[in-house]
Amino acid sequence: MKHGYVKAAALTPGIRVADTVYNTEQIKKGLDEAFAEAAKIIVFPELCITGYTCQDLVFQETLLKGATEGLKEIREYTRGRDALVFVGLPLEKSGKLFNVAAVLQNGKILAFIPKETIPNYGEFYEARYFVAGNAEAENFMFDGEEIPFGTHILFCVDAVDGLQVACEICEDVWAAETPSTSHAMAGATVIVNLSASNETVGKDAYREELIKSTSARLISGYVYSSAGEGESTQDLVFNGHNIIAENGAILSRARRFENESIYGEIDVQRLRHERRRMNTFLRNKEGYLYLPVHMEKTDTVLTRRYDSMPFVPSDEAKRNHRCDEILSIQSFGLKKRYQHIGCKTAVVGISGGLDSTLALLVTVRTFDMLGLPRENIHSVTMPCFGTTDRTYDNACRLARTLGTTLSEVNIREAVSLHFRDIGQDSDVHDVTFENSQARERTQVLMDIANRTGGLVIGTGDMSELALGWATYNGDHMSMYGVNAGVPKTLVRHLVKYYADTCGQEELREILLDVLDTPVSPELLPPVDGKISQKTEDLVGPYELHDFFLYYMLRWGFSPGKIYRLALYALGRQYSREVILKWLKVFYRRFFSQQFKRSCVPDGPKVGTVALSPRGDWRMPSDASWTLWQAELEKM
Repeated sequence: MKHGYVKAAALTPGIRVADTVYNTEQIKKGLDEAFAEAAKIIVFPELCITGYTCQDLVFQETLLKGATEGLKEIREYTRGRDALVFVGLPLEKSGKLFNVAAVLQNGKILAFIPKETIPNYGEFYEARYFVAGNAEAENFMFDGEEIPFGTHILFCVDAVDGLQVACEICEDVWAAETPSTSHAMAGATVIVNLSASNETVGKDAYREELIKSTSARLISGYVYSSAGEGESTQDLVFNGHNIIAENGAILSRARRFENESIYGEIDVQRLRHERRRMNTFLRNKEGYLYLPVHMEKTDTVLTRRYDSMPFVPSDEAKRNHRCDEILSIQSFGLKKRYQHIGCKTAVVGISGGLDSTLALLVTVRTFDMLGLPRENIHSVTMPCFGTTDRTYDNACRLARTLGTTLSEVNIREAVSLHFRDIGQDSDVHDVTFENSQARERTQVLMDIANRTGGLVIGTGDMSELALGWATYNGDHMSMYGVNAGVPKTLVRHLVKYYADTCGQEELREILLDVLDTPVSPELLPPVDGKISQKTEDLVGPYELHDFFLYYMLRWGFSPGKIYRLALYALGRQYSREVILKWLKVFYRRFFSQQFKRSCVPDGPKVGTVALSPRGDWRMPSDASWTLWQAELEKM
């Protein structure tokens, strides 16, 4: 349960209709399995002690007594276990029958949660047997104890900050006004549902979408356990379609018609962060009973998937769709800027690297949308001390193939003159040596833009902004930064997508070679004609930094949790030492380089993570990273 994880289980035991003794034994076997898996929230189907399809047998005293005796036996079976167990049965109260979930822990019944929405349409006749449950909790005497009885009860688990569990039953989630909505507004972060949803053609897809969308709308975890094999097939078939969802994502789903038990780790920290971030998520605690629940804090073993590149969809079709969408967002943003200002030309500094290539491709796409000639795009290459033949040739070929106007401004002489003016030894390859070139290039681009009446299109990406890997008032500056919202790991895929879809073999060949070229600012002289300065050797792998960036900004995770997830997702590619080394570098640079982000040019937001000081990320330039550093030093 460390780092906010709680392991949930949805189980469908094989039952016999009306055989409470047999069913109780099957439920106990399910508990054995769930306990062995270290599940802390365990959910069984609706009315599983008796079976959902008992029909008029629920009026029989024998069946009702069998259900309560089974519940007592299951209650005792939980003794010594701190997991929350939800099990369904019919229960008589005040001369009426209720469809309830009994909530058990450590040999006790904590509460009875009655079904609120009683279906009485189509194949469902529950109103024949059951009445709707009350909302506000009232005491109910069961086996000599007063037990809270009502729908508005939350179970507050002390082992995980913010873990509050609520319960609804089957039809409740299908209703127009669901109990889970009220539960979430009262603070519930995990909703469980005991269900008996029969199968019809196409219903599985609708059911899954319902659970997924409910978890998204409520920013919650959702554990759905449904009846399966063993129920009567007189007129209906039940398939055990168990689902565990979290904030719009399916963590685990059962194979239908197999009575499969499923497990998933719900990240409560993640849910709490999202609720904090979205100030439109309202709270209403009126009429709720909050029951404290003690659990031992243990380290939850992770089985859920974490992509090594969270910005890049692993599925090819989804990845291609995202690339097309991002290119459209970038182009439409730039298009609007041109329509507003009335410019007819653009200036793009091209190096033969990934970022400038993407910026040029976006600019070309924009000019095509505006109906402006590509010749109005000035592609400027500015070779200097570190330029290699490979990158130079690719830059020139790219500009010509795209039909833009190619200009070459060799800045070697200008930079050398500048060195003389400021007293810089040109043989000393320090930060001044490097940054002087970047600033000279920016000056050239700005002045060409002034001369041609155009805009300088920025090439820097979001990963560089996060790390401060840009020369202040050099490549840090432009008139519109089309790549500002795109992380480096995604830049590669955008260029690859363009190569695969452009329909021009020559252009494709150039783009593929750009992709194959090491990432470098080319500010140091080459060695034997090859790039000597590789960015990732200096600041670390962008694959790691983008991973860190995503989980820090999108979900507000602590360094310890990010380190754990990085080991989990990237531990085969990188050692523990390497991951920790670059994680420390990431935090140090992220905090120290905010002053550069505080004055970046406009640029389009393309995803949920963005660093614009006018939009998603507001941070003082002199914020201390002491707390984050202290946590890193403990690892």
